[in-house]
Amino acid sequence: MRALCLLFGCLAFAACAPNPAVEQQSSHAETSARPTKPTASAPPAASAQAASAAPAPSASASAAPSAAVDLSKHPALRDEAGNPLGQLEDKPTVDSPAFRARLELLWKAIVAGDPEIADLPVFFPVEAYEQVKDIKSPAADHKSRLRKAFARDVREYHKEIGPNPEAAKLLGIEVDEKRLKWMKPGSEGNKLGYWRVTRSKIRYANASGEDKTLELTSLISWRGEWFVVHLHGFK
Repeated sequence: MRALCLLFGCLAFAACAPNPAVEQQSSHAETSARPTKPTASAPPAASAQAASAAPAPSASASAAPSAAVDLSKHPALRDEAGNPLGQLEDKPTVDSPAFRARLELLWKAIVAGDPEIADLPVFFPVEAYEQVKDIKSPAADHKSRLRKAFARDVREYHKEIGPNPEAAKLLGIEVDEKRLKWMKPGSEGNKLGYWRVTRSKIRYANASGEDKTLELTSLISWRGEWFVVHLHGFK
């Protein structure tokens, strides 16, 4: 399995298996990226590699701490008039400051056994869900089914990490690039396209120092950033 690994340590990220060709491609993508208009018929012309913007192992440790990221603006969900902003086809990366901040919040919620710590900043926004899903009452489904399952899974993982959760340490996340897919409009009951990656792994060390993992079942993109939509399983 080819996977990209985002590791925490001194505020720096590292690739599990550096690939010079991938790093060169990522550098070009970062300098040339610009907002794109959403389309309803075809995926963007982008590589099928998950998180292709992963930095080289020598990435600077002086990057801005993720705690400083305003998650209400990354991405912005509404315009100045308060109208919901539409989808973009930009492919998300696991090394973006916003995703890193979301992952840290998710971990804090798991350690505390309190889903409210991570709920709104981490979970797929209702403003996006209402635009994406071609179902009756998407906002109600978002609240009563998806967010309820998310809360259940956070509490389940809190128990799984052991009797001394405060001693457990987040190590990073592994994303299987083969599972990254652009979901076309009409698939999964959706009106708009989005990037999706399934069966990622949250890596952590438990209180005894053992390397463990928790599944992050499904991440979905909105306006170029990853959000959690299924934490542990699809039900």
